[in-house]
Amino acid sequence: MKKVIFYMSLMLVFTQVQAQKDFQGMAVYESKTQAPKFEGMRANRDITPEMQKSMEERMKKMLEKTFVLNFDKSASIYKEEEKLDAPGQQGGGMRIMMNSFMGGGGTFYKDVKSKSYTVDKEFMGKEFLVIDSLPKLNWKLESETKQIGGYTCYKATAVKEASKTDFRNLRPKNDDNKKSEDKKDDAKKTSGDTKTNFQDNFEMPKEIVITAWYSPEIPVNQGPENYWGLPGLILEVNDGRTTILCSKIVLNAKDKVEIKAPTKGKVISQKDYDETVIKKMEEFREMNRGREGAPGGGPVMIRR
Repeated sequence: MKKVIFYMSLMLVFTQVQAQKDFQGMAVYESKTQAPKFEGMRANRDITPEMQKSMEERMKKMLEKTFVLNFDKSASIYKEEEKLDAPGQQGGGMRIMMNSFMGGGGTFYKDVKSKSYTVDKEFMGKEFLVIDSLPKLNWKLESETKQIGGYTCYKATAVKEASKTDFRNLRPKNDDNKKSEDKKDDAKKTSGDTKTNFQDNFEMPKEIVITAWYSPEIPVNQGPENYWGLPGLILEVNDGRTTILCSKIVLNAKDKVEIKAPTKGKVISQKDYDETVIKKMEEFREMNRGREGAPGGGPVMIRR
């Protein structure tokens, strides 16, 4: 009898271990970022209100994305669902470039055991494989709860450094900063240098406050993008301008997905990748200034 109980206990442990090993889930997330308002900003005088409205609508659509997170107990892959371009819209090249700046593009692989991530990025026609350590957020767990898709979720907050290459982090300048810029513009008027760049209306914050909602009912240390580190799957993340909300969850589906890191591209650290992107953007900015000095200068710069 003791042998029977021993073997039954052994089988139960084996079954539980195997179930944990085979555990896999899928979550669909809708990501929306508030599009910047062009009204009242210093921009090209040739841009009409109708053109501004059209630009805002196009930007809004570009900032609405759907992602799928496939996860198990230790790893996950997070990838944007591809959408067909509407007739008349610009094709894949422009979309790929914008995705590099707007939190999309490529496959984001997270391994929470090794605390590392791998993401393949395409930028300016070159393929990169960014491999680095997962950012460690000092989450503050709170008692506030709410329901998301039938799951009880708990609130957690954290402060993180803003990525300089994720343009979703751009914020309109506050009044004090705008007044400071206006004073600089007044000084330039006396010297004849009166050029104003459209980007002067925005600034990149040093830090952003993150609010996340996680559910202990799905006990995995995972979440969308590079978010992780909570005692349950993160179903919603908000940083004030971008909201990522889970719209569908499927646990232990019959068909399994292979969860593995991408391998294509030049291996590079996150720091080196960011420096590469920032350097190229500075080159674009200088080119823009050069075109402004020529007849029929570009649309980004204006002359007062």
